[in-house]
Amino acid sequence: MLRSVGRKRATGGDVDPRVAALRTAVSRLRRELAGHPAEFPDRGIAEDELAALDAMAVGGAPEIPRLRRSLLLVAGSIGSVSALAPGLRDVRIAVDLFGEPPRP
Repeated sequence: MLRSVGRKRATGGDVDPRVAALRTAVSRLRRELAGHPAEFPDRGIAEDELAALDAMAVGGAPEIPRLRRSLLLVAGSIGSVSALAPGLRDVRIAVDLFGEPPRP
């Protein structure tokens, strides 16, 4: 589907660009993970946490500490699979768009 430059989607509201970036990055990494032929011990953890990241993004206002926890779990789960490194980097960049969690 093509859209004209400058036109917004008719969704009934504006989408936070940080949320859109997170959903895009998570979707890409989920596809790459699903298509990766090698099995590794923590693959299920990565899949679960990517689903959690997507669910948080769908909610619209994700909690920064929870985003970072999920990112850490995904990174730990697939960190040794170099083929997934670019997708993981994109997810990290998208999570970083939300800024630092407040310090007590």
